[in-house]
Amino acid sequence: MIGQRLEVRQGQGLVITPQLQQAIKLLQLSNLELEDFVEAELERNPLLQRDEPEGDGPEPIATVPDASADAEMSFGDGVGDVAGSALDAGSDDVYGDAAPGERTSDRLTDEAQPGLSDWSSAGKGGQVFEGEGDRPDSHEPTLWEHLQAQASAAGFSAADHGIALTLIDATDEGGYLRGELTEFADRLGVPLARIEAVLAICHGFEPTGIMARSVPECLKLQLMERNRFDPAMGALLDNLDLLARRDLAGLRRVCGVDADDLSEMIAELKALTPRPGAGFGGEPAQTVVPDVHVRPDPAGGWRVELNVDTLPRLLVDKRYHGLVQAGARSETEKTFVAECAAQANWLVKSLDQRAKTILKVASEIVRQQDAFLAFGVEFLRPLNLKTVADAIGMHESTVSRVTSNKYVSTPRGVFELKFFFTAAIQSVDGASSHSAEAVRHRIKTMIDGEGVEGDVLSDDRIVEILKESGIDIARRTVAKYREALRIPSSVERRRMMRVA
Repeated sequence: MIGQRLEVRQGQGLVITPQLQQAIKLLQLSNLELEDFVEAELERNPLLQRDEPEGDGPEPIATVPDASADAEMSFGDGVGDVAGSALDAGSDDVYGDAAPGERTSDRLTDEAQPGLSDWSSAGKGGQVFEGEGDRPDSHEPTLWEHLQAQASAAGFSAADHGIALTLIDATDEGGYLRGELTEFADRLGVPLARIEAVLAICHGFEPTGIMARSVPECLKLQLMERNRFDPAMGALLDNLDLLARRDLAGLRRVCGVDADDLSEMIAELKALTPRPGAGFGGEPAQTVVPDVHVRPDPAGGWRVELNVDTLPRLLVDKRYHGLVQAGARSETEKTFVAECAAQANWLVKSLDQRAKTILKVASEIVRQQDAFLAFGVEFLRPLNLKTVADAIGMHESTVSRVTSNKYVSTPRGVFELKFFFTAAIQSVDGASSHSAEAVRHRIKTMIDGEGVEGDVLSDDRIVEILKESGIDIARRTVAKYREALRIPSSVERRRMMRVA
């Protein structure tokens, strides 16, 4: 029998207020996006104004002990007193200003909803789009986004992915890599050969010729892709200055070809692209401004400091608020003034909490990855969102938003906070774990030593050696890491050794 009836049910549900939505949105904005947001709020809200004191106050700083210190040691300078769940969905924020009988979730815009989603792919090469402006189909990808997407799909290890991102960041609008490889190696604490190996893989990215260090190298990559590079063409690329001077006789002599062959070679060069990155639109590359600075502490350990230049300084003009409130006559005017005051107060509070939360998360990441800062990329420790969230008493989704689009300046360079999250491999005894990157490096080191010792290690033998060292790893995992490092199988390596 079909009919209608009225039922009363009791249940629990999370209802997010617009104020909490704004706090969540602010947390995941980059410093450049935050500046744009603040500028818009200053234009919209007459009660907000910039706070520009004559002298800067003390910078928020956290001191992180070194690896030998007690792991339970709390941070100083008031950072440890920050409420860990201030930006999580608490009951006061959820139900605070809803009108009687009104569901505050009904007042939320569709744009705000994606900000509630969580992600847990940091350190795995994944990318999550949390806001409307971050969706991949919302704009044409820039050259750097195009390269970063290819780096994420290249099967790099966590450390090699970080190296690739560092090289991509050093690529200019034309597609050329700027900077010395030795400098990158020193910053990241890895051998030059490893930087060169990662760059060789990046040279296979599209567009062909990308991330070359010179015009001849750029043209060479394109010729190799077309299977048209030979010694004669190599001699031509080495003597482009003769081509610029139209010294055809000199070119024929150095290339060892006749006039017809030289003419064909020059025609092939003209068909190539000397600026492979020029075909990409989008905004010019912007210099990354770090949100956090990490410096060695003279007393030992590390000092984690917020970059105060990226923090908007706002205050509520209470004097002006009193004037306009007293002059408001209609209910509409009174409501507008009240809403402006509430929004201004909440924004100032949210910005302050955002800064404290970033500092707290960054400080814990630095504490966890202090070995990387001291010794290099091969000493990255296994780290995930849950570990950081549990250590500082926050929800994983809060930590995920803090690490999105935030950068930290360290003695080894500027890195996105996501860079420090790596996978873990359990030890044989189950009591500890090893960074996947450290295990990859161990495998590579063993294989690199094959020529010296005269033995070729099979994947099974590598598993045995690692287990003897306390690392519990499966054979298929060793094979996966070996392939990611572009290392042939033991059969192929043995054949290559015999030929050599």
